[in-house]
Amino acid sequence: MCEKYKNLFAVVVVVVVVVVVMVVVVVVVFVLLLLLLLVVVVVVVVVVVVVVVVVVVVVVVVVVVVVVVVVVVVVMLVVVVVFVLLLLLSLLLVVVVVVVVVVVVVVVVVVVVVAVVVKVIVELVAAAVVLALVAIVVRVVVVVVVVVVVVVVVVVVVVVVVVVVR
Repeated sequence: MCEKYKNLFAVVVVVVVVVVVMVVVVVVVFVLLLLLLLVVVVVVVVVVVVVVVVVVVVVVVVVVVVVVVVVVVVVMLVVVVVFVLLLLLSLLLVVVVVVVVVVVVVVVVVVVVVAVVVKVIVELVAAAVVLALVAIVVRVVVVVVVVVVVVVVVVVVVVVVVVVVR
């Protein structure tokens, strides 16, 4: 009977050993699965972080490019506006020069007409030699005045043209 229990004891020991080995294998497999799950979670977190960083970098680059484009466009518009204003100022200066020249020419014409009228009046009144001498003096004065006015007009026109050309 001892022999019978001995075999039964051996079977129980084998069953216990098999159960213990199975439990150890299950625990090891469970731990390995947990480690694999942890690795998968870490990989997913790293991928998500990398994607978020890439998206943030792309958004920042796009914003910087848009800001640079806007700044360049604004600077170009300011340059165009300044250029147009300078062009209008130059045009205004040309108009002022033309007006000044016209006024000077009108003044010269008026002076010449007045001088001619004065000359005619002086010649009509000058019947005597004294009046003839006065007429000669008036003629000289008229010529001198006309020459001075013409010289002044020419100098003014030259100065205005030089200023405009610069």
